[in-house]
Amino acid sequence: MNDTDTQKSIDILNKIMEVELAGVVRYTHYSLMVFGYNRIPIVSWLKDNATEGLAHAHKAGELVTLLGGHPSLKIGTLLETEKHDIGDILRESLEHEKTALSGYYDLLNITEGKSVMLEEYARDMIVQEELHLDEVNKMLRQPGSIAPFDQ
Repeated sequence: MNDTDTQKSIDILNKIMEVELAGVVRYTHYSLMVFGYNRIPIVSWLKDNATEGLAHAHKAGELVTLLGGHPSLKIGTLLETEKHDIGDILRESLEHEKTALSGYYDLLNITEGKSVMLEEYARDMIVQEELHLDEVNKMLRQPGSIAPFDQ
């Protein structure tokens, strides 16, 4: 990769790190706001997402330093909607996952054919994020419906 592509990759990785850290905060908050009969499995799922987001942020930061960059201290956008219904939380989660996915596609576009390591990292993360989107999408479907949830 040339210097321009390296700097673009660092910038994208920092943005990914910020988005993933925002997800940690978001999912932690959501886990505290779930009430009702299904609280325990939903809280567990949200906590797992927070833990995974932290691992994703850490990996992006490691790649920033590998490329000679400085990891961001910022956290992505945090929006408190004051909506804590499970459906609202899941719809917000869906938007968050789409934002994260977009960052990984941006990285793939910059690195494709230029860095096997970054390209494979981006591809792996795209698979993981698309599976997360599918998981949330299925949770938003009406019981018995096989048609994908359409926002």
